[in-house]
Amino acid sequence: MSSAEATSPLPSPVAVFIAVGGVYIAQSVIGGLTMLGLPAVLRAQGLPLDQIGLLYLTVLPWALKFLWSPQIERFRLPMFGRNRSNIIVLSGNLLCAGGIVLTGILQPALLLPVIVCLALVAFVAATVDIACDGYAVEALAKQHHGWGNAAQVGGSYLGSAIGGGLFLVLVDKIGWEYGCFIMAALIIALGLPFSLGPAANVDEVERSHTPSLAAAIKRPEIRRGLLATALFVAGQKWGLGMLGPFLIDKGFDLATIGALNGAGSMFIGLGGALLGGGLVRLFGVRTVLVGALVTQAFLLLCLAYIGLGGAIPASAVFAIAIASSSGVMSIGFVALYAQFMDWSDPKQAGVDFTVFQCMDGIVSIIGGIGAGWIAERMGYVTIFGGASTICLAVVLPIMVLLRKNQ
Repeated sequence: MSSAEATSPLPSPVAVFIAVGGVYIAQSVIGGLTMLGLPAVLRAQGLPLDQIGLLYLTVLPWALKFLWSPQIERFRLPMFGRNRSNIIVLSGNLLCAGGIVLTGILQPALLLPVIVCLALVAFVAATVDIACDGYAVEALAKQHHGWGNAAQVGGSYLGSAIGGGLFLVLVDKIGWEYGCFIMAALIIALGLPFSLGPAANVDEVERSHTPSLAAAIKRPEIRRGLLATALFVAGQKWGLGMLGPFLIDKGFDLATIGALNGAGSMFIGLGGALLGGGLVRLFGVRTVLVGALVTQAFLLLCLAYIGLGGAIPASAVFAIAIASSSGVMSIGFVALYAQFMDWSDPKQAGVDFTVFQCMDGIVSIIGGIGAGWIAERMGYVTIFGGASTICLAVVLPIMVLLRKNQ
């Protein structure tokens, strides 16, 4: 950061929390619609699980955005001029909303066109995320970074509640088209506090640092962190990609699953994010990550037991699903994202943070597509039981990889 940047006054932290929180919620509305809502809609229409698993191809832009993150950072932070974060976010959100409208015009049974459309939306949303993350690190003093991370994780669960919960209820009540149109309007509204708020009121400054992907990869803590991220994401996410179709096959309707996703993300997810922040402060990142993996392993075993035909009341099935997909997940990822911030170089935090998120996306794609293929051929028990084993298997490697960071 140049001296001109260093002397620029920082905006109100509360204004920044509201601004970036709105963007994070909007992005997660898109993700929740794609990865939580649409799989259940498709399964209700009778599509096979291996085709539903192809939806994870829409995660590809999130897995590859590290390739263009330095270019976005250089545009956002010119060598001389205003910070362009608000321009990127405003134009990106408008394009995303347009893509969701087009998805609404298409019917979900037209799976290939829908996947292509949502993949383009994901590309734009991933680009917006680079700008938003970079701005958050710059605009918040170090003592407020924890709250910024809470806004990110908490916003993601709130957005998932809307995209994976409210969206399904809307589809059930008023149809696919109008459900998508309402989601598009929300995306635009949620991005306005950022585009019209503190990010629009910036000074012209000189900058000397040029963001570089090579500089990130050369750092040993980045390479060690990428491996730890891959292991943790595999343990936490691989067993949950087929949770929506699993519940459909167990006899739950779209409205019920929508309420489950919404309540889980709105209350359990947000609560888990806050609890995760407190646990990290008390016990450290490594302890919280290990605890999340062990707990997730137990919950996945419970889902495997249900898949075997175990006699469990519907309320207990709901509790296990919410605890696994929202509670434990939110606690674990608050800890993981806190570690991302520690690993990232403040001079190019947007690039470094993006590299870790891309590893998350790559592992999610592999697990999502693989889960659909395995579930279609070997059943849900294999998916949940295998994922539980992975959770336990990665505990020791993660403890070793994070030992130097504690």
